[in-house]
Amino acid sequence: MAADLAGARARMVQDQLVDRGITDRRVLGAMAAVPRERFVGADLRDLAYLDGPLPIGASQTISQSYVVALMLELAAIGARDRVLEVGAGSGYVAALLGHLSSHVFALERHEALAREAAARIAALGLEHVDIRTADGSRGLPDEAPFDVILVSAAPPALPEALREQLAPGGRLVIPVGTLGRQALERHVRGADGGFDVSRHGGVAFVPLVSGAE
Repeated sequence: MAADLAGARARMVQDQLVDRGITDRRVLGAMAAVPRERFVGADLRDLAYLDGPLPIGASQTISQSYVVALMLELAAIGARDRVLEVGAGSGYVAALLGHLSSHVFALERHEALAREAAARIAALGLEHVDIRTADGSRGLPDEAPFDVILVSAAPPALPEALREQLAPGGRLVIPVGTLGRQALERHVRGADGGFDVSRHGGVAFVPLVSGAE
């Protein structure tokens, strides 16, 4: 079983990532190293490397591998970077970020999901990945600034609180919009405090819910 899943992971990296244009060797290495099957329910492990999202409970999903890899590539994560993830879900992206950066804070508003994610992260020995139960739409101002902020759920409009927690040169990668009209955006903070914004195609994420909703 383990060998079969390892083989499926290798095929996922080649067929779903490399063949679609993902070129960042560190991202590909992380995707090859992190066992996606550990971040879904036992009944879905055989489906972990299918080309699409999977349910993880609480009306949330683990995102399609290609979309995850694209977001990581756009974030251009360095080994010394401090990273904030909003919408940790099952912990899969947090684990990938743990392979790419020096410290990860991952926020998840659903306490049960956060607890399960933290247990999975601990089982992988990723001591520099900190899973917290919190309203991610507000970011984590007490730990800011961040070199990278990655958002794994879509707000209808950009939360300015997140952009303001970027360090100079920092990158925010976030899906923005309502379901059916979402676009993946990258915001890069300049030395003058301004932002360079680029868009990278349509996506379909679960909504980012704030504590007020």
